[in-house]
Amino acid sequence: MDIILQLAAELKLQPRQVEHTVQLLDEGNTIPFIARYRKEATGELDETIIRALAERLAYLRSLESRRAEVSRLIEAQGLLTPEIDAALQRAATLQELEDLYRPFRPKRKTRASLAKERGLEPLAQLLMAQGAEDPQLQAEQFLSDEVPSVEAALQGARDILAEQFADDPAHRTRLRQFTYDTGILVTERTGEEDIPGAAEFQMYFDYREAVAKIPPHRILAINRGERLGVLKVKIQVDVERIHALLAEALITNGASPAAWHVRTALEDGYTRLLAPSLEREIRNALTEKAEKHAIQIFAKNLHNLLMQSPVRGRRVLGIDPAYRTGCKVVAVDEFGQLLEHTTIYPHEPQNRWAEALEILASLVKGHGITLITIGNGTASRETERLIAELIREHCPQAQYLVVSEAGASVYSASELAREEFPELDVSMRGAVSIARRVQDPLAELVKIEPKALGVGQYQHDVNQKELASALDTVVESCVNHVGVNLNSASSALLKYVSGLSAKTAQEIVNHRAEQGIFRTRAELKKVKGIGPKTFEQAAGFLRIAEGTEPLDNTAVHPESYPLARRILASIGFSSEDLRDRTSLNQIRERLKTLDPETVAQELGAGVPTVRDILSSLSQPGRDPRDELPPPLFRADVLSLEDLKPGMILQGTVQNVVDFGAFVDIGVKKAGLVHISELSDAYVRHPTDVVQVGDIVTVRVLSVDQQLGRISLSMKL
Repeated sequence: MDIILQLAAELKLQPRQVEHTVQLLDEGNTIPFIARYRKEATGELDETIIRALAERLAYLRSLESRRAEVSRLIEAQGLLTPEIDAALQRAATLQELEDLYRPFRPKRKTRASLAKERGLEPLAQLLMAQGAEDPQLQAEQFLSDEVPSVEAALQGARDILAEQFADDPAHRTRLRQFTYDTGILVTERTGEEDIPGAAEFQMYFDYREAVAKIPPHRILAINRGERLGVLKVKIQVDVERIHALLAEALITNGASPAAWHVRTALEDGYTRLLAPSLEREIRNALTEKAEKHAIQIFAKNLHNLLMQSPVRGRRVLGIDPAYRTGCKVVAVDEFGQLLEHTTIYPHEPQNRWAEALEILASLVKGHGITLITIGNGTASRETERLIAELIREHCPQAQYLVVSEAGASVYSASELAREEFPELDVSMRGAVSIARRVQDPLAELVKIEPKALGVGQYQHDVNQKELASALDTVVESCVNHVGVNLNSASSALLKYVSGLSAKTAQEIVNHRAEQGIFRTRAELKKVKGIGPKTFEQAAGFLRIAEGTEPLDNTAVHPESYPLARRILASIGFSSEDLRDRTSLNQIRERLKTLDPETVAQELGAGVPTVRDILSSLSQPGRDPRDELPPPLFRADVLSLEDLKPGMILQGTVQNVVDFGAFVDIGVKKAGLVHISELSDAYVRHPTDVVQVGDIVTVRVLSVDQQLGRISLSMKL
């Protein structure tokens, strides 16, 4: 089937949409660029659909390539028949292709291959024919120096039949499905007593669950337990039923003296060859599915973490808490520039609490600080009490926020951090990250390897290459959705812009340092390594707020500037009027009166492009994150002891996993809202109800102070 038609059918798209999108991808256009600026060609496909199409396209092309390779390999053996060729052409998956190729695959020495070398294949064929002849008499014809007895001949023939059964594509497909549908995954303890972390897998020490029903997070947990040597894992099936299924298919004459040999061969072929192979394949398929699911959850959590609303216009005091080595404190201005830094020692063993309060009050008042961010690591709770007292006694205008410090240490030891703050030690750079990540989560968190950000589930147990690829895709999507200030963005942020690479991003930063800020997007063409194609892909996602071209502060692509100017002229304005607040309000009102279809027809443009230009002209410099609710600020501190069942509190969703959501309610540990407590309605998956960064109202169900566990409910 033609790939274009197949993709159109699978994704429920028009063939024309698929054809144009595939062409754009093959020409080297990025997915964000295609989704934003080539809507006429794709029929307004969004980024998610284009990514799915690109992924499926790659698979189908890989399938076609492997199909041609398998066909060539079988033909080289002189064994490609019209029937085999037709089966190869029908194969819809790589698994089907490999099943078909299996009988022809070169093998190392096996019992069956040795029997074939000894000339016993004709005897196997005689047994399979299941005639009336005595197999003992038939076997006598095949005796030789290498086959000294009748039993040796019959055993060799059975070995050949066993391998044929195990390699037969139809049997493999049927029994793979039977094993998946009816198999039971069984786990038990290995007996090893001293394995660190073994207690974590206690529920799996004697555990059984249907293969077809086991959820992804349990597969990954079981795999980890097996990898650590804590668990033994196997798939149990009804072997007698499988033997019966094979006999039903293969024993054509039960009265034949050869029937016993055929039955023995098929049972041996299943037990010795097919069952272990199918168990590996099914467990690999379960693992692949579980990893894909875990990566999707991680990606969704990361997207919501990066897209949290920035806190603009506030000077921030960032604190990286610690005991013995002291709390690292930094003050940053509204733009994240470092103003001052120091270390305080309010906790054990120094206990200089009063001195710490005095220093903090001086910093807050001296720099006009209105927001304090505290890392959630070691000594976080004690530092939170310090800040609550500071606000109560000295700085009532200030508020505080406990932020995840996941990845701060990764950033602080990075080359980028050393370039930004060569004079600061590692822990002080971490405090800067803690302060800045509330001001602009996206700009700060892109400096950190995504899997270090602490919003995943079993992220160390999944395919690391696929995880990294998926998370990079999320970051790329977020960065291009928001847009990037060309004159202030770090190379870490710029490298995710459509069309740019780490190298071209660094060249932009170098150009900025040597030549000064960019006055227009067009000046980007002067940067080393940025040619016409790169400029085309990147320009629309880069913003210049105070340049010479007002349209550079919008999402309008430079290729559409003439069209944008004509639209503005049609309502009596020019692009220069976008700078004036009064004129901008008038422009917005006039643009509302325009019909995109009429404008497109009059100006000879595409309707989607006109619609996007109208939206962009109404909101120069728009950041879509500003429409989201701000984070939850606090002025006082709660302790675990303060919590009582029935209390109603507000909290921030920290992480979403398969079994529920962890919510920060302002005490040391995040509380768990189990999936059963997320809603009165049925919840298929927690991400259908909550996202990382959501502000939610919860009810305390129970508190286990000894274990530090808090159970919450969103059923109010």
